Amino acid sequence: MFLAYYRSALLAVLALLFTGSVDAQIDTSTITYDLELDNIFTQKIPREYVVASVSVTGNKFFDNTLLTSVANINVGDKTMIPGGDLFNKAITNLWGQSYFSNIAIYITKLEKPNKIHVEIEVTERPRLQKFAFTGIKKGESEDLQGKTGLVAGRIITENMKQIAVEAIRKFYAEKGFQNVDVKIVETPSVNVQNADDLVFMINKGTKVRISDVYFAGNDNLSEAKLQKQMKGTKEKMRFTLYPVKDTPVLGKMQAATTTRQLLKDEGYLKPTVLLSAIDPYFRFRFGNAKFNDAKYEEDKEKIIEFYNSKGYRDARIIKDTTYNNSTNNLNVELKIDEGKRYYFGNITFRGATKYADSVLGQIVGIKPGDIYNREVLDKRLGKQLSQDGSADISALYMDDGYLFFSADATETAVYNDTIDHEISIREGPQATIKNVHISGNDKTKEYVIRRELRTIPGEKFSRTDLIRSNREIASLNYFNQEKIGIVPVPDPTDGTVDINYTVEEKSSDQLELSAGWGGGIGLTGTLGVTFNNFSLKNILRKEAWDPLPSGDGQKLSVRLQSNGRAFRSLNGSFTEPWLGGKKRNSLTVSVYDTKFANSIDPLTGQFVRIPRSFIKTSGGSIGIGKQLKWPDDFFNLTMSVNYKRYTLQDYQFFEDFRNGVSNNLGVTIALQRSSVNQPTFPTSGSNFLASLQITPPWSLMGPEKTYATAAERYNWIEYHKWRFTGEWYVPIGRPHGAERNKQFVMKLAAKYGFIGRYNQDLEISPFERFQVGDAGLSNQFALLGFDIIAHRGYPVYQTSNPKVNPDQQGATRYFTIFNKYTAELRYPLSTNPSSTIFALGFFEAANGWYTIRDYNPFKLRRSVGLGMRFFLPIF
Repeated sequence: MFLAYYRSALLAVLALLFTGSVDAQIDTSTITYDLELDNIFTQKIPREYVVASVSVTGNKFFDNTLLTSVANINVGDKTMIPGGDLFNKAITNLWGQSYFSNIAIYITKLEKPNKIHVEIEVTERPRLQKFAFTGIKKGESEDLQGKTGLVAGRIITENMKQIAVEAIRKFYAEKGFQNVDVKIVETPSVNVQNADDLVFMINKGTKVRISDVYFAGNDNLSEAKLQKQMKGTKEKMRFTLYPVKDTPVLGKMQAATTTRQLLKDEGYLKPTVLLSAIDPYFRFRFGNAKFNDAKYEEDKEKIIEFYNSKGYRDARIIKDTTYNNSTNNLNVELKIDEGKRYYFGNITFRGATKYADSVLGQIVGIKPGDIYNREVLDKRLGKQLSQDGSADISALYMDDGYLFFSADATETAVYNDTIDHEISIREGPQATIKNVHISGNDKTKEYVIRRELRTIPGEKFSRTDLIRSNREIASLNYFNQEKIGIVPVPDPTDGTVDINYTVEEKSSDQLELSAGWGGGIGLTGTLGVTFNNFSLKNILRKEAWDPLPSGDGQKLSVRLQSNGRAFRSLNGSFTEPWLGGKKRNSLTVSVYDTKFANSIDPLTGQFVRIPRSFIKTSGGSIGIGKQLKWPDDFFNLTMSVNYKRYTLQDYQFFEDFRNGVSNNLGVTIALQRSSVNQPTFPTSGSNFLASLQITPPWSLMGPEKTYATAAERYNWIEYHKWRFTGEWYVPIGRPHGAERNKQFVMKLAAKYGFIGRYNQDLEISPFERFQVGDAGLSNQFALLGFDIIAHRGYPVYQTSNPKVNPDQQGATRYFTIFNKYTAELRYPLSTNPSSTIFALGFFEAANGWYTIRDYNPFKLRRSVGLGMRFFLPIF
């Protein structure tokens, strides 16, 4: 910092006045030898002066008024000279902004009797023009661009450069480079005045990998179990050879067993001993061996938590160290004081009047002699709200309205290795729901959400009802499932509670659009729209079209598909989920018309522009659904009446039927129970669906019938079709990730199907059969009512019945019975509602049979594999 005043005669005075915090600088180029101004700092008696004007020079980017304000020198300010600190404080204020490399204050003029004119001269620091990184890969350079906090145009300060260096070191530390060296080269810009370029010269050094993790003092817990807790601090991959001595076969097996047991004792969970010519044992350890300080600290906490869960509540890490070994990799050593292992003693209750101590003790489920684990005790008391509704004391009380309930466990005695507890319960009054508020529904009508809620004003508070309401809102699929908020606001003064729901709208509509032109085929394409939150009653209101009337929770779907003259399909459906608006009774209406033509002439085998061979399916259905109260309200019963009309012209699906009309009139009854917590990526709950599709027994109605032709036999189709589907979703491990929304989920599923006949003199209907294999995409057999059952890893396979020719063209070669079993292990990569993505590993087993005589539930085609699934709502 520099302070300069006109008058050369005052050099000594200024040097003494601003010693330490401000250096003296004198500009002699414009010295005015006015006697009174010369003596202003040598006068023996300090005088008070008034600032008459303030000017700023050298400023290019900042507003002069702003700098005057920061300096806090204003017209009319008074200061004592000598001895005043007005100028010293001004320089300190400006320098603290870190925007200037030099600051000087001049007194340019003195007016009698005591007015002074002040000039503030600043030299601005250079601004950042551009920055670059050297010594690293292009991809790493691009990643660092947004992590350093550097922005072109900002003033370059030492703090800015230090933050950038720390960000670079952190970036590489997470990748295992612990000894990163960063040097900064700052050069003036050749294009912009008062601007500099920064070049960060980075030397990553060698990657530091963890060689070994050693534990000392772990007398009761094995090293392997402790290493398992250190998810972020793992040893590097291993390859080890254990020879088995050359002995007879039985001796080899005994030696292998012994070796395997020795390795298990060493801490390797599943060692493998290979008996070959050399008889080696290969051991692999796979892990991310990079060292990360933050993860290392987390892992140390996990070790202590693990000890606590095993009853060692006094366990602590008394010493830990990291050092480089001879291979320049990192060794980690931890010394542990396990302490004593504790057990639960007697647990007593105080303050409970609603439930007996025996009931509460049964829910807590902890008996004297159980290993001490405070986390388990807190969980049984319900210290945390569990979304799965698992039993705990808090849930017991809160489901009966006791919102103000609390339970606290206190240690009453510690003797030897046993700890007694007393659980103090404060029941409080039962809370009644007063108001229910909903916010964030910018598109969806409030009543659409409110009718799904289980929390009704005037009823007692229930935690289970909150969890169920959250599930019902998520099941609408109109809102971001991760942003659904439920906040109870209790009022102890009157024993009531307000419940505030917050939602965030998301797009749940779908658009399908494609188009093309094929030579000889013509226009091909698909246009389909699905509106999942439609409003039929506002369809005549012009102002409601944005782009379509919406918000009433109805579903409208229209789809047109064309493949020139070869294929054309038009279908539409409408669903009202709350018919009448008072009860969960649904109404669904659908119509469709599809034509599939054979562009290859069956007689000549040549392509024809106007096909004369085709199959056409037209029909519709109307169905109603009702939510049941028994066995519970997860059950739904639906019933629908369906009619289909099949028209065949010179099109052979069956060996003896290529021209004619078939009619399919039937009733479908379905019983479903769904308790999944969300529709797109369920993490808990189950789905069960049992359905029966029946037609009248036309052949048995009226006088005995004989059929001379296939057209007569298939004029009215008859069958009874049974389906069952069961799906279970089981969460594995604990939720993790930044938002605690990532977790492994196991999906288990089973599917069964059977189609039968009424008249034993007729074959089973060739319509409505099962096609098993391939990806499960719709094809021409779906036009005949076929259920397309996917089986990953296999093409469409057909019956193995020897009575059916596998080369025979026709639907009779497809199955009347099928079984399918699926196990999937899923992991979410993105739970964003606009793009839900999860990876999966699967095991599937399935098969189909032509007759009940062929049925063998143990003869299944099996497949395993890996995959990813993408849900993009707009598509």
